[in-house]
Amino acid sequence: MNPRWLKTLKEYIEALLVAVVLALIIRAFIVQAFKIPSGSMLETLQVGDQLLVSKFQYGVRMPFTGKVLVPVAEPKRGDIVVFEYPYDEKLDATRPQLDGVDFVKRIVGLPGDTVEIRSKEVYVNGEHVTGPYIQHVREDMEPNPLPEDHPPITVVDPAAYFDHCEDATSICRAKRDWMPPVKVPTGHYFVMGDNRDESFDSRFWGFVSRERIKGKALIIYWSWTGPTNIRWSRIGQLLH
Repeated sequence: MNPRWLKTLKEYIEALLVAVVLALIIRAFIVQAFKIPSGSMLETLQVGDQLLVSKFQYGVRMPFTGKVLVPVAEPKRGDIVVFEYPYDEKLDATRPQLDGVDFVKRIVGLPGDTVEIRSKEVYVNGEHVTGPYIQHVREDMEPNPLPEDHPPITVVDPAAYFDHCEDATSICRAKRDWMPPVKVPTGHYFVMGDNRDESFDSRFWGFVSRERIKGKALIIYWSWTGPTNIRWSRIGQLLH
């Protein structure tokens, strides 16, 4: 083989390897793409939106462990975050496909906050949570399944309340509309979808640990439902 050709081939291979390494570093420490698969964050996020998620926003983390190596900032109430679903082998036995899957939700409660839901309305530390991003699409409401004097939920055995239900039974729908006061434990967050009536979130499966949060959703870089329906107006939107 021609020595000049060998040299050119070597240069291309080296350039390709460098590009792959840089891409892996960027994905591991700086930014990652995420595609919206469901309507749990409507109208803020549409099915088919593709996001850039800042992994550096909350600090440089050790790949595969979630341990923060270089702290930058802590997640804030109202942040839209991507995280690994807190899969439970027992409670999620009928949903093995959720193991290791990334979710996107909005942070409602920080460590130490007390979150309560009354008639679909969310209260954090006794204050009513409002915002233009909140959406309700169902008029039905289940009666409160717990007595008014039900004691606050503790974190001793959260599975006693957060049973990961996701069906259409009255008991499961009641968790959508009512929740007694629950204190968010240290190092954990309470998250909800903006589409409050159609979101599988902390009301059903509890808290997200800090280690599972992968980053903050920053911007929509692409949005479509197919080649014939590109949503140009959504491209470039910053997320709040």
